[in-house]
Amino acid sequence: MKKVKHRNSTSKVLGFCLAFLLAFSTSIFAQGDPVAGKSLFNSNCAACHKLDKDMTGPALRGVAERLEKDWLFEWIRNSSKMIKAGDPYAVEIFEKYNKTAMTAFPQLSDADLENILAYTSEEKKAEVVPVAQAGAGDASADSGMSTDLVLGLLALILLVLAVMLFMVTKTLNNLAKQAGVQAEETDSVWQKFVKNQFLVLVAVIAFMLFAGYHAFGFLMQVGVDQGYQPVQPIHFSHKIHAGDNGIDCKYCHSSARVSKTSGIPSLNVCMNCHKNISEVAATTADGEYTKEFYDGEIQKLYDAVGWDGTKYTGESSPVKWVRVHNLPDFAYFNHSQHVTVAGVACQKCHGPVEEMEILEQHAPLTMGWCVNCHRETNVKVEGNEYYAKIHDELKKKYGVDQLTIAQMGGLECGKCHY
Repeated sequence: MKKVKHRNSTSKVLGFCLAFLLAFSTSIFAQGDPVAGKSLFNSNCAACHKLDKDMTGPALRGVAERLEKDWLFEWIRNSSKMIKAGDPYAVEIFEKYNKTAMTAFPQLSDADLENILAYTSEEKKAEVVPVAQAGAGDASADSGMSTDLVLGLLALILLVLAVMLFMVTKTLNNLAKQAGVQAEETDSVWQKFVKNQFLVLVAVIAFMLFAGYHAFGFLMQVGVDQGYQPVQPIHFSHKIHAGDNGIDCKYCHSSARVSKTSGIPSLNVCMNCHKNISEVAATTADGEYTKEFYDGEIQKLYDAVGWDGTKYTGESSPVKWVRVHNLPDFAYFNHSQHVTVAGVACQKCHGPVEEMEILEQHAPLTMGWCVNCHRETNVKVEGNEYYAKIHDELKKKYGVDQLTIAQMGGLECGKCHY
């Protein structure tokens, strides 16, 4: 009897030890991976939550320390069920955030939730603001001083030459006066020129040609706005969006693929990202554009769409964007024909927009510029039976392997003017 009791007590001790080890190991391995949690947070939670700021939902940094894990797991997987069941804190959160029901995530495993909570439990890292190198500003200053010095020397040389010319002319006049009658009988250069009718005729023709050339050049620039760089009501940096962040041009200008115009993106497209991005990183600031400047422009966007940081207020106002590229009404241009059918890159016409802080008109957009492109660009026939058939017939006519747009009829007046 005693032996049985001894075995029972021993089994209880072993069971207790095993339970302790199991609980201990579970607590160790249940810490979660914050790196994996960050990826899960960005793909599932970031649309409505930030770590350190209330948005559509509350800030989530340290939420695992404020609430029980089992409660959080149940809330994340089905918040509506908890609200209907009358859970006090669930109802409080629902009421506080405009009675917006949280999306249910039943597909997230316990390990996924542990990883997300591990990410939200990380301490906030202080942003490191890069210190500008002292030599950079000095170098630019030295360059400016050297340029001013060179310009000053050139101005001084021109002044010396003018003084020398004046002194030489004065000396020659004095010598002429000393010569007496002989100098008086000598005609001036201007008088000799006027008396020579052939020189007068040549000079008049040269002047008319010179004036006509410059008048024609001036008139040809009317309506050509190459380099036009207007200031927009809300500063938009293509350098940051298309360059640093690598956003495809057609994500914002989606209609360029399917319609005549590229379209002006609605502010809702901006809010797809900026609903969660209310400020820029300190490292984004560059030169004259500071972090405060960029944050202020994002606030202008919020004011325009009526976003108060957590919800839409309904008080929106239109943004009066300034048009940069504008073709005459008598010229037809179809974006989809060039972007989708021909596969022309946006940079072909608009230049390196991914490097432009302020967008400008890169190309002249003149008729000659378009015609030259049609003369130099081969037609893309791959995967297009219509063009392939015409190409086979015309390449025999012209005796070439590749047809340009001009050889395919791209210079006909009716293609662009009708």
